[in-house]
Amino acid sequence: MSNTNNIVLLVARILLSFMFIMSGFGKLADPAGTAGMIAGAGLPAATLLAFAAGLFELVAGLAVLVGFQTRIAGWALAVFCAFTAFVFHSGTINLPDFPAAANGWINLLNQIMLMKNLTLAGAYILLATFGPGTYSLDARRGAYAVAA
Repeated sequence: MSNTNNIVLLVARILLSFMFIMSGFGKLADPAGTAGMIAGAGLPAATLLAFAAGLFELVAGLAVLVGFQTRIAGWALAVFCAFTAFVFHSGTINLPDFPAAANGWINLLNQIMLMKNLTLAGAYILLATFGPGTYSLDARRGAYAVAA
């Protein structure tokens, strides 16, 4: 693989990790909003799941960033993205105290979140399939075969 391709993979990993590092940190610092969404979806132990999601997002995001256990992190994030897409973003939202136009915007944003999560799942599947590139801890420790 060319040096340019390895740099592109590094940039892609940085971009793919940013959202989950920031989101994970946010959930751990203030899990109440996430716990509310989890409870609203009918899942049990909302606060515990909010902390677990935050920890998972932070650790998996950092793993992608530095290229450590990248294939495992990639597959785990792909499954996480698909799960959250369908559990939290596939339905219609109707907030009774909101004006109809506001509910329309909320539903449009929810559809965008569904598509974003499924698109990210695809990106993480690519990362899991093709690996992190030369500029990664996986390559450094010999866990990733680097083509010349």
